[in-house]
Order: sequence, then structure tokens, then C-alpha cells
Amino acid sequence: MELSGGDILVQALKEEGVEFIFGYPGGAVLHIYDALYRSEGIKHILVRHEQGATHAADGYARSTGKPGVVLVTSGPGATNAVTGIATAHMDSIPMVVITGQVPKKVIGSDAFQEVDSIGITRPCVKHNFLVKDVKDLAETIKKAFYVATTGRPGPVVIDVPKDITAPDVKVPFHYPETVNMRSYNPTSKGHPGQIRRAVDLLLVAKRPMLYSGGGVVLGDAADELTQLTQTLGYPITNTLMGLGAYPGTDKQFVGMLGMHGTYEANLAMHECDVLLAIGARFDDRVTGDLEHFCPHAKIIHIDVDPSSISKTVPVDVPIVGDVKEVMNDMLTLLEETDTKPDAKALAAWWQQIALWQDKDCMAYATSSSVIKPQSVIQSLHKVTEGDAFVTSDVGQHQMWAAQYYPFNKPRRWINSGGLGTMGFGLPSAMGVQLAHPDATVACVTGEASIQMCIQELSTCKQYDLPINILCLNNRYMGMVRQWQEFFYDRRYSHSYMDALPNFVKLVESYGHVGLRIEDPADVEGAIREAIALKDRTVFLDFITDQTENVYPMIANGKGHHEMHMPPPRELS
Repeated sequence: MELSGGDILVQALKEEGVEFIFGYPGGAVLHIYDALYRSEGIKHILVRHEQGATHAADGYARSTGKPGVVLVTSGPGATNAVTGIATAHMDSIPMVVITGQVPKKVIGSDAFQEVDSIGITRPCVKHNFLVKDVKDLAETIKKAFYVATTGRPGPVVIDVPKDITAPDVKVPFHYPETVNMRSYNPTSKGHPGQIRRAVDLLLVAKRPMLYSGGGVVLGDAADELTQLTQTLGYPITNTLMGLGAYPGTDKQFVGMLGMHGTYEANLAMHECDVLLAIGARFDDRVTGDLEHFCPHAKIIHIDVDPSSISKTVPVDVPIVGDVKEVMNDMLTLLEETDTKPDAKALAAWWQQIALWQDKDCMAYATSSSVIKPQSVIQSLHKVTEGDAFVTSDVGQHQMWAAQYYPFNKPRRWINSGGLGTMGFGLPSAMGVQLAHPDATVACVTGEASIQMCIQELSTCKQYDLPINILCLNNRYMGMVRQWQEFFYDRRYSHSYMDALPNFVKLVESYGHVGLRIEDPADVEGAIREAIALKDRTVFLDFITDQTENVYPMIANGKGHHEMHMPPPRELS
């Protein structure tokens, strides 16, 4: 069978089982779009901005575990996609991004809509390819999907010159079942000796702590993490990216750790004597001041990416391997051994954690006159019975969603953790809703973040996506204002949003339902009303308390034991 490059590309995506392509057409990819027009089986989602395409593919990938696929044109199409590519790269999200390129013969001549897509994306991809021969196209696509989805996942860019996809150039098509890449052989099986060392160390711990990150979610290892945690009986904390990997309502879960983590999680990390880190990368928002991070602990670190181990925090027992496989091996060893955790020491440790929990670091002052943003998230959790997919943008609302919506399942919390990308929430919700058409999808956002990609409301209309958008509107860039209050002597430089649109009228102009809520008594009812509209996008504009801050908080350069707690006046 002989096919053109455009047809080869589309057929190869079918072979990979691709359901959706998120994209935006342009001159360099018109041959591909023509091949899509003549093909069946893959649904193309036309976004309104290439950044929206990458975030939508990202949301699809995070919620399903399958790679998201993006198709954009050359030049500005590729550069507009960079923010979404970098977002996926920082959070290790599998994605294949196909960028159009000018014809080979004019590459390097500053041709119309030419940029060096390979050079621009190299720092923020797992790998990228420039296709120079149509005969290599099918194998390149196979390699891209293989690299994106194995080992530590990540985005892969395939840059395709226009003449590679020309309809008048046809070559035999064969899509390989497997590929072999000499320089890329990810390890999946952990070293048995290291795994035994880890288990032995865990069983003699007096103050143990389990710390899991996004790698557990990405590795589909939530069941193994739950079994390991409950077998040991040890306390567990999740990172922002790891929420849902362990049930958030379970008694062994002590809350999220890090900059806006719970008092008990952070102090337990600080005081533990053995730390088991699983699929986490010890990022700065988790560790705080490295000199004060887990000062008493022997550290075990399991990660599929060898470069993540001892990158920032030296560890005592490194284990390179797939987290699911390694935890299964650990469970087998625990079943075979007669040694049990020190019950007396563990009881004393849990007693100490209970004393820290008594502080109730998540308490906040309620009000009958102004909407508290935390209460909106709690109402969302109540109405959805904790079973929604929740996407977020970045800022205070993101932290409140993480703190006040306990996730009991993995892949339900969809947020930009590493890059912190405003504008992520709405388009990622589109990808989630397309992947799970019957699910309740809620996008928690702020009045600043939502305007970054608000044009995707048009996409929601075109594809009838019933997303519930909860805007916590405090008329500030909330996290910027909070930092200016704490560390800049209340000099609120350019953080006030003083030219906001009427969001209700704006979303109505897109054909959606808009509601403005100002009375705390109306919060829960408004959310119920929105979710009851199963076939409509609904925008809930909650006018919230402008003075509310995210607590607890660890300032830059501080350790886990040096937390900002809510001042007493705010809890009166």
C-alpha cells in the first residue's frame, strides 16, 4: 500500500489508537488536514488557540493515562504551543505534538512562518524529531509514542516539513509493531538487593513517613501504594501532583505536604526517621529549605527516572524502576518476612501526629455576609460527593481546591503543578470532558487565570461540553496579592484587576449559562443548579472575600517546621 506523507501520518495515528487530535490548521499542515478530511476514526477538536490545544491534550492524557495528541502549523502555531508543551514536560505528561514546518528546501531562509521548532522546544520536551524523508515518517511516529509513554513520560515533538506530506509523493506504508532505540532503554525492574534494604529499613523505623508524588498517579500504582501503606500502617502524605494516589479521606492520610501543606504533614516530614519517597522529585515547593529538609531521616527513593534520584536531596537507598513493580516486590517481601513494624514506637508516633492535627490548620473564619473561597470548594465536594474531575488554573484557587477537595481516586485532580500555568484550567477541562463524556467536570479558576484562555468557551460551545466553571473572583491576582501582603509591606503593585468583564454576559454571548453569586447562602444551590444542567457549560462567578489568604504557608528559604499559620484574628 503506497500512501502520501499526510495519509501515512493519519494512518499511523490510527494504528496508535488515537481518539482525538487537538489542533488548529495553517498553511504548513494543510496536506495533513486534507488527509484527516478524507479519513474516519479520529475526531479532530478545533481549539481557538494552540495553547488551548496543548492544555486540552494534556487534560485528556492526565485523566486517561493515554498520550494526548496535538497538531499545529509552523511558526506562530508552534510557538503558541510551547507553553503547553513546557507545562506537560514539567509534570511528566505523555503527549505527541506534531508541528508543521516550511518545506525542506527553504528551511533556514527565514521563510514565511518559519521558526526553529526543534531548537525552541529542545529544553522543554522529552525528545523531538525533524522528519527529513517521507520514508522515515511512520517509524518516527512510532518512536515518538514509545518515548512519550515509557519510562518517565513526557511530551515529544515531531516537526514535519510541508513537502514531506505532499499528496503527489507516495511511498510504501508499513507501521512497525515495535521500535528499538539504542540510546533509550528505560529501566522498569528495581534492584532486588536495594528493595530488600528498603524493606529492612522501613521495618526498623520508629517515626516512619511515606511521601508519594505524581509518579504514582502516572504509573497507575495507586492500588499498590494503598496496599503498601495499609500493610505497614504508616502515615502518608502526597504532593500536589500526587493527590488521589492515596484516598484523601483515609485516616492514614495526613494531608498534602509542602508550601501550602498541612501542619501535621510538614512536621511529620521534619521529625521522621525513615522516609520512603515514591515517584516524587523533591521539588522546592515540597522541600522548603534543603538544609532543614528531613534532618533526622534515612531516605529511600523509588523513581523510574535515574536522573531524579539524589538530584536535590541525597538519598540512602536509591531504587530505579517502575513504581508499580517496585511496590509489588516490596509487598512480596513484607508478606514473606516475620519481622513486623515496632508497634509501640508506631503508636507513639501516631499520638504525636494527632497532637499536630489538633491545631486544625485548615480552619478558617466563616461569614454570613461574604463568600469564603474555601467554602465554595467544600460545597463542590459535597454536591459532587467527591467524585468529580477537578481541573484548576494557578494561584490561590488552585491551593484551596487541593486543600478542601479530598481526592479518593487518582487522575481526578488535573492541575499545572510544575510550571504553574495560568490558562490551563478551561482547556484541560475540555480534554477531560471529551475523554469522560458522562462524568462531572469542574474547572476551578480565578478571574485573572480564566482570561488567559477564555476564548476556548467557543470550543466548549462547538462540541457541547457540559463543563462547570467555578470562578473564585476576588478582583485580585490573589497569590500575587498574598505575597505582596506578606513580603512587600502591602505594596500591591499591579495585582488588582480593575477592568473585569461582566462574566455572566460574556459567557452568555458564547451561548453558555452564566450565574453571579454574592450571597454565601446561595453557594451550594448554585453549584447544584449548574451540575443539574447536564448539557450546558455553566460559568459560576463567585464574588469572594478579597482579604482571604492561603494557609498554612512556608515562605521561601524556610523549613517544614517554620510555617505561617492563620493568625488568631482570622479565626475569630
